[in-house]
Amino acid sequence: MATATDPVLILAQWFSPAYPVGAFAYSHGLETAIAAGRIAGPGDLQDWLTDILRHGAGRADALFLAAACRAKNTETLSEIDALNRAFQPSAERLMETDLQGAAFAEATNAIWGTALPRLTYPVAVGRAARLRDLPPDRTAQLYLQAFTANLVGAGMRALPVGQTEGQRIIHRLTPVCAEMAEASRDGDLDALSSTAFLADIAAMRHETLATRIFRS
Repeated sequence: MATATDPVLILAQWFSPAYPVGAFAYSHGLETAIAAGRIAGPGDLQDWLTDILRHGAGRADALFLAAACRAKNTETLSEIDALNRAFQPSAERLMETDLQGAAFAEATNAIWGTALPRLTYPVAVGRAARLRDLPPDRTAQLYLQAFTANLVGAGMRALPVGQTEGQRIIHRLTPVCAEMAEASRDGDLDALSSTAFLADIAAMRHETLATRIFRS
């Protein structure tokens, strides 16, 4: 029988849309790409998100999460967090990971009695997973799936993509989430890279977008 300490149920709660991290407020630059006509339908959206997962923030976040899971002391954890902050390609992307991380830490501390400091989002999740002795691989998989689902939701609000098609995209990208979690499991930050250049540029340009509904 599952209990409140079941790792799967804890992770399901952490990555539920109801968990108060405010993920719905961020599009990760997707809103700019849609406004510019780079993304016009479900196929474009899936391709865009695939590149982010494989070559952009998806892969990087998985590495930071795994590194935080492996961090043996707070000094190392602080260094990992500082590197993640420096790695962000724009002010809004930094805000996105900083505020979500702070909200995650606040909620998790209040519910589980942890003592998470203010950390960027994947680092906060990785540290919390270590403190709760949760499986790093599964944590990263569900983190990336929740990240994908949030961006699909953002796309559905601005594109002719219905709920069923949106869920199909999430379903198709779930194996990519698992693949990237597996590829990043050692948390080797020397392997950090980001070549999702259009997504990064879209994030940079978002702050000057004339009409916007998302914070990034």
